[in-house]
Amino acid sequence: MKAKIAVLAGDGVGREIVPEAVKVLQAIGEKYQHTFEFTSADIGGQAIDKVGVPLPQETLALAKQSDAVLLGAVGGPKWEGLEYSLRPERALLGIREALGLYANLRPAKVYPNLVDASTLKREVIEGIDILVVRELTGGIYFGKPKGIEKLPNGEERGVNTEVYTTEEIRRIGKVAFEAARKRRKKVTSVDKANVLESSELWRRVMIEVQKSYPDVELHHIYVDNAAMQLVRNPRQFDVMVCNNIFGDILSDEAAMLTGSIGMLPSASIGAKVGLFEPIHGSAPDIAGKNIANPIATIASAGMMLSYAFKLEKEAEAIEQAIVKTLDMGYRTKDIQSPGTRVVGTTEMGDAILRNLS
Repeated sequence: MKAKIAVLAGDGVGREIVPEAVKVLQAIGEKYQHTFEFTSADIGGQAIDKVGVPLPQETLALAKQSDAVLLGAVGGPKWEGLEYSLRPERALLGIREALGLYANLRPAKVYPNLVDASTLKREVIEGIDILVVRELTGGIYFGKPKGIEKLPNGEERGVNTEVYTTEEIRRIGKVAFEAARKRRKKVTSVDKANVLESSELWRRVMIEVQKSYPDVELHHIYVDNAAMQLVRNPRQFDVMVCNNIFGDILSDEAAMLTGSIGMLPSASIGAKVGLFEPIHGSAPDIAGKNIANPIATIASAGMMLSYAFKLEKEAEAIEQAIVKTLDMGYRTKDIQSPGTRVVGTTEMGDAILRNLS
């Protein structure tokens, strides 16, 4: 097959980890006789420095014309003083909205050799395999009215609005139930229906969606309890479906169960072009030091093969190469443990590349 891939490395460690994922995709193309055409563009702080905006029209046009987007990370202290609408992070919201990427899939599972890298006890996290399905284009990040306004007394008021329609909830529910059918057939819907009207609607619609999936269990949980249960007994969860802000928070919590946020990939999917990225940020404190963990980005490339191109065998090859590399004792600094071999970003990428053969 032939595919066009937009490569948006972004800022910080994004510029180090994305090339490792591209390297792996190139090897997959050679091994399985696929042609991947890579085109790079600027996003986030790099774009601000060059053209003054975090999401240039050229970058957005490239993304729309591609078959998939591979993204690194954006942001850093250099750009924190900018007006809110011009900060690097606005590029993420902009590209998600423009591409209609309404569903974000974030798997969190513990590799057997990394059980001891977690801050939780082995008996709590051993064997966890959770998929967080996060609604990505609605909710409090996009709802209106929003903004900061001056009050008559001279003080200011910040406003953000949590808004969801029936259809927005229904379509993310379908993604969650379809995913659960391929897993352990259990969906846990996260809400705050005892307080929020938007969550009351969320729960009602999830119950309606479940009627089309009688083979899949549906459970409801309040978001505060979900946060507690993820630490207390994470193995109870299979697929967790959440609104935008709850999914943002809980998926990062789930990530740390695995030992490092540097291990977890994500897929953002919608009508056509999917976007694939690690869930961690730009980590400016370690950028340029060749110590960032590229595994989440390489695993995101694997999710691209699976979700964007339906290349399941090739996606599994990347997963197995990661497992084999960890079995051989290779570790980046964030997941090191006694008796393991600590390597840098490029060295980890090279080791995974060798294990693809």
